[in-house]
Amino acid sequence: MGWIGGVVAWFQDPANWQGPNGIPQRLLEHVGVSAAALGIACLIGIPIGLWLGHVHRGGGLAVGVSNVGRAVPTFAVLVILVLAPEPFGLSTVSIITALVLFALPPILTNTYLGVNEVDPAAVDAARGMGMNGPQVLAKVELPMATSLLMGGVRLAAVQVIATATIAALVAGGGLGAIITNGFGTQDQAEVVAGAFCVCVLALSIEGVMALLQRRLDPLRVVRAR
Repeated sequence: MGWIGGVVAWFQDPANWQGPNGIPQRLLEHVGVSAAALGIACLIGIPIGLWLGHVHRGGGLAVGVSNVGRAVPTFAVLVILVLAPEPFGLSTVSIITALVLFALPPILTNTYLGVNEVDPAAVDAARGMGMNGPQVLAKVELPMATSLLMGGVRLAAVQVIATATIAALVAGGGLGAIITNGFGTQDQAEVVAGAFCVCVLALSIEGVMALLQRRLDPLRVVRAR
């Protein structure tokens, strides 16, 4: 119970809620970096996945590259980028780049699989109605792939939120700075409090993304019936 009381006392301390090292500021930094990385990953991964799934080519290569991306530790990539020349080095660019590379695999893979696995009969019917390739993709394949596509974005979002904690290791701020500062001062309560903040944020993002996944699914009414 001792360390629990220490964590509660840490949260009750007004000093931990104010200034550049306070929880609100660290939370804003964490969310900002994560949102930027996720947004860039979506801008890259979703169009590529849609196109590969639509033409049914290069999917094996895309999935293979994604699997390799999953196998490479984000921290290792971050260290390489930190040692690289400008615009990388000890900068936000290095952090966002590492997180983008980490977020791309689930987004690209799920988008490709979602479009590639659309019922061919539905595609043939759309073409029989006179739709061209872009129209088939926009009006048939994309709606039917939305659920799986959003599942990839949802997974990437939670992973990025959790992994962005390492940004503090290169002076990137975020909630990870609370944890690293706790280790530096040997303050167990601060370490646990920082980890708790990351967990709460990740679970909150998971809930929001799950709701968004259901809301954006054009076929949710059909599935419900």
